[in-house]
Amino acid sequence: MKIATWNVNSLTVRLPQVLDWIAERDPDILCLQETKVTDDRFPVEAFKKVGYTAIFRGQPTYNGVAILARDTPSQVLSAFPEWDDPECRLLAARIGDIRVINVYVPNGKDVGTDKFRYKLAWLSHLGKLVSKEISVFPRIVLLGDFNIAPDDRDVYDPEALAGQIFLTKEERSVLSTLQSDTLDDAFRILHPEKGHYSWWDYRAGMFRRNLGLRIDLIFTSRELRPHLVAGEIDKKVRKNERPSDHAPVWIDLSV
Repeated sequence: MKIATWNVNSLTVRLPQVLDWIAERDPDILCLQETKVTDDRFPVEAFKKVGYTAIFRGQPTYNGVAILARDTPSQVLSAFPEWDDPECRLLAARIGDIRVINVYVPNGKDVGTDKFRYKLAWLSHLGKLVSKEISVFPRIVLLGDFNIAPDDRDVYDPEALAGQIFLTKEERSVLSTLQSDTLDDAFRILHPEKGHYSWWDYRAGMFRRNLGLRIDLIFTSRELRPHLVAGEIDKKVRKNERPSDHAPVWIDLSV
């Protein structure tokens, strides 16, 4: 089973690229973030034509998440049960015997701001949700744009960027607590070396110089570790005309 995540930074703009990537990689499940499209304008038929059922939660201009699946999703969750978050950043569903949780973690903007505190609070609520979910679903895949580089291997210049947003001790600590002893960073298991990135700023030729961060992550529950067979970042998609600033990340499970 191939499961992928991709922050498309506007599905309206990037739909042809998403369809092209689907035709090449044929994922069983594709989770999208930053779709930036209201539910009434989501391209349901475009994905149906290529064999996917789509579930989604969107808003105009900002945020938005979607799950595309070959099998029909069930037991859909589109918000934190105990917290009224007005932004569309969370979508979960059961697909086969796997619980998929798709997230678009807040950016945080600048350390010490209200947006940074919102990010940490959001991650805290996500941790509570994952703890509950894993007690019900032993096979969990938690994935999306986390807006955090887990460690220095995921940063093009960790010394120069130390303490900046995406790299703070607070963010990494919350992410580590979320992962705890129950989830694996699937890509990192397969690729322990440094220098793999999933996001490059549009400015200053960052992609051309490969000055990026790995902030698009796929976590899998420990029960799935024996089934993890492959995983990659499709960096070449970042070379498209009018690309997203993120590249798709995928794993393959023998389930």
